[in-house]
Amino acid sequence: MSRVGLFALQMLVAVAIIALWQVFATVPVFGRILLPPFFFSNPVDVFSQVINWFATGVIWKHLAITLWESILAFVIGSLGGVLVGFWFARKPLVAAVFDPYVKMANALPRVVLAPIFTLWLGLGIWSKVALGVTLVFFIVFFNVYQGVKEVSIVVRDNARMLGMGERQLMRHVYWPSALSWMFSSLHTSVGFAVVGAVVGEYLGSAAGLGYLIQQAEGVFDVAGVFAGMFVLSIFVVLIDIGVTLVERRLLVWRPDAVDAR
Repeated sequence: MSRVGLFALQMLVAVAIIALWQVFATVPVFGRILLPPFFFSNPVDVFSQVINWFATGVIWKHLAITLWESILAFVIGSLGGVLVGFWFARKPLVAAVFDPYVKMANALPRVVLAPIFTLWLGLGIWSKVALGVTLVFFIVFFNVYQGVKEVSIVVRDNARMLGMGERQLMRHVYWPSALSWMFSSLHTSVGFAVVGAVVGEYLGSAAGLGYLIQQAEGVFDVAGVFAGMFVLSIFVVLIDIGVTLVERRLLVWRPDAVDAR
C-alpha cells in the first residue's frame, strides 16, 4: 500500500473515533448520554482548549520544558543503554556478574523512584530527566545486548578468517547486527522518555505538560486533561517520526528500509 493510502486509512480511524466520541458525549442514546461530559468531555471542547492554549501562547513554555526533559532523558538513556549493552554482550563474565543486579534494578517500580529523584535532585528538570533515563535505559540495553548476542556465528567466523580485528568486527559485524534491535527499542523509548518527564512533572513541578494536566485535573477540567493528553500524543508521534528518519538513513542496507524510501 502507498504512503498516501496508509495515511488516509490512519486518518479515517482517527476521524471515526472522534466522531463516535462526539456523538456518544452529546447525543442521547435510548434516553441517556453514554459518555457523560463531566467525565469524558467532548472533542469540540478539547480541541477548543488546545487551540486556546496555542493562540494565547500558554502552551509554549510548558511544551519547551517537557521537550527538553524528554530529549535529555532519551539521549542519556539511549547512549547509556547502547554502551552498557555492547559492553555486557562482549564481556560474558561482566554480564554474568552483574546479571542479577540489572534484573533487580529493572524490576523496581519507576513511580516509586520519582519522589526519591525529587528529593535528591530537587524540583528542577533533572529529577524528571533521571526518571525518564531509568525508563529508557533498560529498554535500549536489553535490545542492544540481545542484538549483539544474535550475531551470526558463520558471519563472525568468516570475518575473522578474512583477518578482521576486534575494531573491524565491531564496526562491520556487531554494530550492523545491533542496529535493527536498537532502533526497535528507540521507537518504544521515545514514548517512555516523555512518560518519565510528564510523570515527574505531574508529581512535582511548576511547569510542563504534566503540570498542565495536573492543574486541569485539580479543578475537574476534563477538557483540559484530555487536551494535555492530546498534545502529549502528537508530541510523541513527531519525535518518533524523527527517529524513523534517522533509522532509514542508517539502515539503508536493509531491504524494507530501502523500500520505505
